[in-house]
Amino acid sequence: MQGYGNAGSYIAQFLYDQGSKIIAVSDSQGGIYNETGLDPYKVLEYKEKTGSVVNFPCAKNITNEDLLFLKCDILCPSALENQITAKNADKIQAKMVAELANGPVTPEADEILIKKGVYQIPDFLCNAGGVTVSYFEWVQNLMNYYWAADEVYEKLDKKMTKAFWDVIGAKEKYNIGMRTASYVVAIERVVDAMKARGFSY
Repeated sequence: MQGYGNAGSYIAQFLYDQGSKIIAVSDSQGGIYNETGLDPYKVLEYKEKTGSVVNFPCAKNITNEDLLFLKCDILCPSALENQITAKNADKIQAKMVAELANGPVTPEADEILIKKGVYQIPDFLCNAGGVTVSYFEWVQNLMNYYWAADEVYEKLDKKMTKAFWDVIGAKEKYNIGMRTASYVVAIERVVDAMKARGFSY
């Protein structure tokens, strides 16, 4: 996890609870690494006390850039944009890049990762959950009727699962990358909405 704020710390805890091993996390001051695994809850407690994950006990300090190049199954850039570029994309060893930050992978890097066979979940698909729940909040406020947390999660799961499989469908149909497939799905939805409202072209 590059970035250990609201996005990075949450996904680390979520994956940890699903049985994943978290080997490295970082924040703006640097990162930590332990190949045997880190407890993301304890790391967050440490960060809240000290202001950073750096110097967490039983972990090796590393740089944010070092974290990007670690051999792992899933790399979650969750901090700043333009972290994976044409200059460093060839060094990525992760099998999957799940983009929690906005624009962490440049277009040039995108092409390199595709050629390397790295599975990508583009930012506007991967981190859309927060915006979706904001929409749910807006709907609830309009109705003045509020859902229980379980109902929110159920609705979110349906929306995000459908969005993911719609992208997979476009990817397979047109033989394109995940990011381009996401754009295709988005544009198709805009076209469908325009048709439903009587626009002609």
